[in-house]
Amino acid sequence: MEGGKLIVFSAPSGSGKTTIVRHLLLQEHLNLEFSVSATSRERRGAEKDGKDYYFMSIDEFKKNIKNGAFLEWEEVYRDIFYGTLKTEVHRIWAMGKNVIFDIDVVGGLRIKKKYPDVTLAVFVKPPSVEELKIRLKKRKTESDEKINMRIAKASIEMATAPQFDYIIENNDLLTALKESEELVARFISEPSKEKE
Repeated sequence: MEGGKLIVFSAPSGSGKTTIVRHLLLQEHLNLEFSVSATSRERRGAEKDGKDYYFMSIDEFKKNIKNGAFLEWEEVYRDIFYGTLKTEVHRIWAMGKNVIFDIDVVGGLRIKKKYPDVTLAVFVKPPSVEELKIRLKKRKTESDEKINMRIAKASIEMATAPQFDYIIENNDLLTALKESEELVARFISEPSKEKE
């Protein structure tokens, strides 16, 4: 694969990574395009296929795994798969843009491992697990059972933070946005170390 840079933002649910990624996409000087993930989960609310996610059945997702269509994939919860299609990264690079990901920590680290020289992996750390629970409850999109599953997973995800290139603590959103923007701008402006 050849093209632009890969910018990975990973974090436990409710850490604010999606808000940060949306902010970065609005910064035209960064030349970013969002990598739409594929998932086998049900749509939530007004989510649109091809914009929020590429929605697939479990069988369709497994077929794509077997065919090597994914750059990375993960069974995040039982029968709930998420992954990055190789075609999605090629689509963005063909536009002459850098790819930005808002993905699970396992997927983020897999991309970093595969393309270490062109990937910036950023972990967004919430102030605390307690604050995370408050944020997830405020969303009002999931049952208490689902929230508790996410909180249990968050503790495991927090332990992966040191494996990322950079950790942004999201205690204050404006500070986190500014820090993220400066970090990405610096990374994009650096010459690529990828071997020809």
